[in-house]
Amino acid sequence: MLGARSVGLSTILLLLPLAAATQAQGRPPEAQPRGTAPVEFCASLVKFQMPSMAMTIEKAVPVAAKPAPSKPFEGPAYAMNRVTVALPSYCRADGTIHPHTGPDGKRYAIGFAINLPDRWNGRFLFQGGGGLDGVVREPLGAQASGDMPALARGFAVVSMDSGHAGAMFDASFNKDQESSLDFAYIAVGQVTTVAKRIIARYYGQPPRHSYFVGCSTGGRQAMLVSQRYPMEFDGVVAGDPAMRTGYSRIGQEWAAVAFNQAAPKDAAGKPMPGQTFSDSDKKLLTDAILDACDALDGLKDGMIFNFRACHFDPSTLTCKAEKTQSCLTSQQTAALEKAFAGPKDSLGESAYAAWPYDSGVAIYYPGTFGTFLPHSGPGLFGPPNLSLTVNVDHLEHQASNDPVETLTDTTWTNLSTFSGRGGKLIFFHGLSDPAFSPLDTLGYYEKMAGANGGDAQVRAWSRIFFVPGMNHCGGGPSLDRFDALGAVVNWVEKGQPPDAIVATGSHFPGASRPLCAYPKHAQYKGSGDPQDAANFVCAD
Repeated sequence: MLGARSVGLSTILLLLPLAAATQAQGRPPEAQPRGTAPVEFCASLVKFQMPSMAMTIEKAVPVAAKPAPSKPFEGPAYAMNRVTVALPSYCRADGTIHPHTGPDGKRYAIGFAINLPDRWNGRFLFQGGGGLDGVVREPLGAQASGDMPALARGFAVVSMDSGHAGAMFDASFNKDQESSLDFAYIAVGQVTTVAKRIIARYYGQPPRHSYFVGCSTGGRQAMLVSQRYPMEFDGVVAGDPAMRTGYSRIGQEWAAVAFNQAAPKDAAGKPMPGQTFSDSDKKLLTDAILDACDALDGLKDGMIFNFRACHFDPSTLTCKAEKTQSCLTSQQTAALEKAFAGPKDSLGESAYAAWPYDSGVAIYYPGTFGTFLPHSGPGLFGPPNLSLTVNVDHLEHQASNDPVETLTDTTWTNLSTFSGRGGKLIFFHGLSDPAFSPLDTLGYYEKMAGANGGDAQVRAWSRIFFVPGMNHCGGGPSLDRFDALGAVVNWVEKGQPPDAIVATGSHFPGASRPLCAYPKHAQYKGSGDPQDAANFVCAD
């Protein structure tokens, strides 16, 4: 299952005589004293080699400490370069693994970068990627870490490009077998091995604890390490995972066609998706969803925490007569019902999960990945889908018979080794994610629980959290800043399971709420400051 190049991994490599290796390369075997900047040794990392692997460190330079930004970060919380605090001094090393030439004549390699703080806390974090990767992002560990990136906490942080260079959704690398396998799963194992060896070499000791945090493709990679590399990481955080994209695309195409059928048509008969719903229509829908479901958690505050009790019916908005700004046409409400229910095949069976009605599904917020409803802003994957029909049976056949999709799916549920060695796994998902349904992630979690002894037993090592209003990995009318990294660290190292994680966000200034581990949700106590998370409980 692990593949020829992924056998061995860091568990075996770290058993090599570290003292002899470090002395041979001019490095004392003892751990680097905390607070001492190893400036000279940083540059010497370019000489580090691993005889078992074609790996080269091409550059290693010391980076001075950086003060906190003069103005608050204005981008979305999912941004991997999100920094709001001072960063410490560190050594930045960039390298490649297994360079080769593909059948298309292009040069391929697994590119990676690792930041090694001068004051190391003994922990290692693998920062997950996004899209189809193709670029080595700055290894800061900022995702799902609240306002304190992992690097600022003293973690050694690594990131990678998954085995190729290219644009975020450029899949041409799949022409090369090795690069396709790298993206699917091998690069994660290879970079893990290399990063742990570099850490051991640099500090004179291996990391005491290893963590993986990612969202979207990074969320898929997080699930991947719990499934294919169960011995490598102590704590894993998987957000909005792209765990079976062949099927999520069926859901997206189904919804697009449903909305296209209700959309105005141009002179050539082609749908105009951006005009399916006017801005006033979208506000009407959003207000109606909130009116129906917002107060189910005890407080009307623009957030739907008790989403499982939300049974919004779009038909209640259908115009009794002529279309006005206070109602929707029967075509519009029928399209909503069909799209949110999820795709059905010719036998009426679900091909992908439904989508929940939530506060962020209709109105587009800048900096997000779009909305579930069609809009005039940038799309998720390029030009809009203008189809008026969809053959779900055919799309299911394609997804199930596509070797690339099969290889990248991360739906394996037997996590007995990962959980048996004490691994902890946290999921989170935005309830307004237009790319991957949060109910599909919930479906995986429930199947995984069933395959590992049931809900009660699995809650001892895995929990799932849902974020009202949050778009894909962040943004939207939500509280999208929360420290899932700190939660998993406390669970691993202190035995403190996360019943709730406090969230804040720029959309609701001054407000905080607990994100409760499913199946519980944040419920207002009925008294006290409604802006304060302390006045909410996790209710069934």
